[in-house]
Amino acid sequence: MARAVSTRRQVAVSIFAWLVGLAIFFPILWTVLTSFKTEAEAIASPPSFLLFDWTLDNYAEVQERSDYFRHFMNSVVISLGSTLLGLLIAIPAAWSMAFVPAKRTKDVLMWMLSTKMLPPVGVLIPIYLIFRDTGLLDTQIGLVIVLTLINLPIIVWMLFTYFREIPGEILEASRMDGAELRSEIIYVLVPMAVPGIASTLLLNIILAWNEAFWTLNLTAAKAAPLTAFIASYSSPEGLFYAKLSAASTMAIAPILILGWFSQKQLVRGLTFGAVK
Repeated sequence: MARAVSTRRQVAVSIFAWLVGLAIFFPILWTVLTSFKTEAEAIASPPSFLLFDWTLDNYAEVQERSDYFRHFMNSVVISLGSTLLGLLIAIPAAWSMAFVPAKRTKDVLMWMLSTKMLPPVGVLIPIYLIFRDTGLLDTQIGLVIVLTLINLPIIVWMLFTYFREIPGEILEASRMDGAELRSEIIYVLVPMAVPGIASTLLLNIILAWNEAFWTLNLTAAKAAPLTAFIASYSSPEGLFYAKLSAASTMAIAPILILGWFSQKQLVRGLTFGAVK
């Protein structure tokens, strides 16, 4: 009897999980389908799901109107640059907090996390003026710096939780064998925390790729990533839903593919200790 109840519970949980997954995935599916419609079919009421005249005209027009490859490369450089710079800063910081904690370490961690609660618009004007005066407006390096700073609290927190799962005795043994601080971090700590570092890297790439507020306000043309590429299809004449959907599909496709192929590593890293 208990086994039957447990089986029914597992089935119910599985069905619920599938329904939640489909609800989350449906907007992406609808965007992809809309990208293959004409503008008239995209705003038709009631909408058609599969029974419509499929067309690639929207993708062709998007390619002719915008330089997709340039926006794509900007997104790649900005996402990877901010992620690698963030890891370069966060790994020593997380090591210090995990293995050489001070009395106020937890307070510092909470303060860092609290900065994520600050509305970005509250600091937009001073950052914009600083970037204007230093020549960082509409540059890749400027966005790399901004995205590194806004995602750094999350990177430090995740790495801190991963590093705390590593026995400190291992690092002590490396010191007894004569390892210097740099060697201890590079050759002992980092290899043991590869799953956690990899999941942190993947999550930060996704966050940087999807960032829209700062990319729209601090870029114009030269360093504009794919988020600005999508926003360019909102015009005073109105929204062109089919073309906007095509641009959105082209923008999210690379990160969806990355997430699909790296999902096992991401889940493995998250279960390593970051969500405990």
